Amino acid sequence: MKALIKDKPVRGATLTDRPIPKIGDNDLLVKVRAAAVCGTDIHIYQWNEYASSRIKLPLLFGHEYAADVVEVGKNAGHFKKGDRVAAETHIPCGHCFQCTTGLQHICRDMQIIGVHTDGAFAEYSVLPAVCAWKLDPGISYEIGSTMEPFGIGVHAVSKTKPAGKKVVVYGCGPIGIYAQMVAKFSGAECVIGVDVAKERLSLAKQMGTDVVFNPKEVSVADEVNKITKGFGADIVIELTGNKNVVNDASKCLRRGGDMVLVGLYSGSVEWDLVNNVIYKEANVFGVTGRIMWDSWWTAQGILLSGKVDVTPVITHTFKLDDYDQAIQTAESASGGKVVFKL
Repeated sequence: MKALIKDKPVRGATLTDRPIPKIGDNDLLVKVRAAAVCGTDIHIYQWNEYASSRIKLPLLFGHEYAADVVEVGKNAGHFKKGDRVAAETHIPCGHCFQCTTGLQHICRDMQIIGVHTDGAFAEYSVLPAVCAWKLDPGISYEIGSTMEPFGIGVHAVSKTKPAGKKVVVYGCGPIGIYAQMVAKFSGAECVIGVDVAKERLSLAKQMGTDVVFNPKEVSVADEVNKITKGFGADIVIELTGNKNVVNDASKCLRRGGDMVLVGLYSGSVEWDLVNNVIYKEANVFGVTGRIMWDSWWTAQGILLSGKVDVTPVITHTFKLDDYDQAIQTAESASGGKVVFKL
């Protein structure tokens, strides 16, 4: 099979031939139909500090995908050949405190597909049955491959009560736009998107975000104060992963509001906790991944409702042979989600 491998500790990757992998008793062998490019994949391709401190080479990377089941391990009989599935990235151990108390998504001994185990930028992949979501017939493979990041947006918004509220989302990448769409779907009175990329601000507007701001052009806090008549936003969701943004984002938050932190920062963050959290009595939530399987049920319900169409967020599709162009397109932040169609 064709497989995209990170095999050298330098920028780039290698498309090569590999044997179709063997599965274990608790696994599914799946034929990959669509695989989306994630920020983590860009880190791996670039071989930056984030990747070099986590990845053991060689690695078949990629983890956001939808596929058909072609072989079923003997302990995975609740699946059958021909099932359409989407992949949950987090592989829980099933035994720790978190796994046994409904918190599998933050398992103490978590492994991640395409980071700790071989992933999905290939024609076939081994998917642990515990990570397989049966894909509704009404959801395409392309959309199915993006359910994992869409679920992060669902999880982030679900920490709050957005109905009738004013919501600011920092970051208009795919997950940021998903969060904005979910907030609007959930009844937010006004959704504000913030980003420095004009293409992404335009896409956010296309997807239904009420107001967008470029912090290079305006003071976002001042503009939010105008919209909220000086109160500040009820909810602020930070998705940029830029540690210089946190203080600016929290200045938009009203007293007693909800701050949701999702972006992953490259190092320690200096945050004015006294003025931006303590004096405001802000409610601060950390979010990672998706709740297994609550976020998935909610995500599927939203996608099947007919009220939300996430198709335009997928702005580029490529064949696996064109991996350099695909990953560089995702890296450029010039559009939305980039998906391989296999």
